[in-house]
Amino acid sequence: MYATRFGKQFAASALALAVSWSVQAAGVTDDDLLKDQDTVDDVVTYGMGLQGQRYSPMNDLSTENVKQLQPVWAFSFGGEKQRGQESQPLVKDGVMYVSASYSRVYAIDAKTGEEIWQYDARLPDGIMPCCDVVNRGVALYGDKVIFGTLDAKLVALNKDTGKVVWIKKVADYQAGYSITAAPIIVKGKLITGVSGGEFGIVGKVEAYDPNTGEILWTRPTVEGHMGYVYKDGKKIENGISGGAPGKTWPGDMWKNGGAATWLGGTYDPETDSLFFGTGNPAPWNSHLRPGDNLFSSSRLAIDPDDGSIKWHFQTTPHDGWDYDGVNELVSFDLKENGKTIKAAATADRNGFMYVLNRENGDFIRGFPFVDKITWAKGLDENGRPIYAENGRPGDPADMKGEKGKVVVAQPAFLGGKNWMPVAYNPNTELFYVPSNEWSMDIWNEPVSYKKGAAYLGAGFTIKPAHDDYIGVLRAMDPKTGKEVWRYENTAPLWGGVMTTAGNLVFTGTPEGYFKAFDARTGKELYKFNTGTGIVGTPITWKMGGEQYVSITTGWGGAVPLWGGEVAKVVKDFNQGGTVWTFKLPNDNVASR
Repeated sequence: MYATRFGKQFAASALALAVSWSVQAAGVTDDDLLKDQDTVDDVVTYGMGLQGQRYSPMNDLSTENVKQLQPVWAFSFGGEKQRGQESQPLVKDGVMYVSASYSRVYAIDAKTGEEIWQYDARLPDGIMPCCDVVNRGVALYGDKVIFGTLDAKLVALNKDTGKVVWIKKVADYQAGYSITAAPIIVKGKLITGVSGGEFGIVGKVEAYDPNTGEILWTRPTVEGHMGYVYKDGKKIENGISGGAPGKTWPGDMWKNGGAATWLGGTYDPETDSLFFGTGNPAPWNSHLRPGDNLFSSSRLAIDPDDGSIKWHFQTTPHDGWDYDGVNELVSFDLKENGKTIKAAATADRNGFMYVLNRENGDFIRGFPFVDKITWAKGLDENGRPIYAENGRPGDPADMKGEKGKVVVAQPAFLGGKNWMPVAYNPNTELFYVPSNEWSMDIWNEPVSYKKGAAYLGAGFTIKPAHDDYIGVLRAMDPKTGKEVWRYENTAPLWGGVMTTAGNLVFTGTPEGYFKAFDARTGKELYKFNTGTGIVGTPITWKMGGEQYVSITTGWGGAVPLWGGEVAKVVKDFNQGGTVWTFKLPNDNVASR
């Protein structure tokens, strides 16, 4: 059956149902979070596990029977607030918790698709989201559902009623801050990043008490800004600033240095490390800020107890192309030469994929995961890019005008891979990377900082690199750096990926198709037309002995806003706002 949102006539019964569940269902514990990747009856973390592998050990659904996957309900987010739906749902005790555009959250009966409650944040008129009004997900802890808003607040709701428990201001939205990422819970702490790198903000990672909303520590991600821990309401310098002001920044440029932590983080319990990526340095015009501009365009390992930086790895020092470094760092065990290395991998917007030692940040290897890179000739032995001659946009000062020399750079600033998360399958030992093939004309312009105004100093036009496809779903081998298989898609890929022990890879396309592929060969095995573009991330869980799969759908995100000529490819795609849920009926499960 297909279900849409409950009308008002069902509100009373839905609330009664929620209350009855609250008596029976226990809240999410720290142990639940740590074991999420290994359990199948729920999904309680963004990433289907704190390490972010997006892997399920379930094999009921397999290459042999995935064609029998059936839609069972579709829940509409409703209203006129559509735009991009980039959320990953969570499921606990038969209830799905999912966020939607414009900072909305829903609790849904995971069996029937009926609404239990809805919460709409009261957003001010002056919000300044860079790349659509998206929200990527919630966190669950105890009896609370916690998420970030477009006006840079954290909101904790009662999981059974949707009523507000507490609201905490994280940053000033009028300065360009917002929150779009799903927070995570680590060791009883609520961890969040911030968005706003195009407005000259200062990125940061912060920890809060999930029960009260009180701040516990703060870690700015621009060199020179001090971090603090908080005790009894007082802040205490934690002794690690990550460098003196101006060390890798000229003058006072570090004061508005960007490095937004807009994608959130992952956590590795084996090394007790939070892994956060940081965004572009501000402004985009790199000639105004000579130096490496730490800790922009980097991966940071952060101590969850006090926010201190354990190590950093910078993928694009002195970034002049808006390549960021925010993409997720996924922990995995790298088995080679008879040894097992505690590794982590990330596919960067700059077109290179990196494999690091997650204990100390040492570079193991790096390799392109896109067909062409023009801004760099390769990576040196330490993973630092070897810049191509004349590959950087020109300095406007050299032209004695308003526009510097134009260069063609590939990939475009939207990246070889952008926000859309990869998946890692420990059985195939492959990463599945949603990527795009595009280039850009980019140039620099004069700019100065003004609070709340765009702080770019650059112009650009994005172009497809090929006539017949832009998106490429790739299977990448982290041992060899080789592409094992690829699936080419006409429109850009902008949704996340999931993989399973049933030898499957799931993702969606802007054309509206939810698809499954053979994890070893890349053969397309299943597709379903959802009626609107997909930029969300799928999950899977087991309920009543049957395997379910869900995906949020609704076209939007950065591509139609920033895509230039690429936007023409997607201009006719319809917006939407729906959670689609599928299942494999018991009688289609092969005996194992």
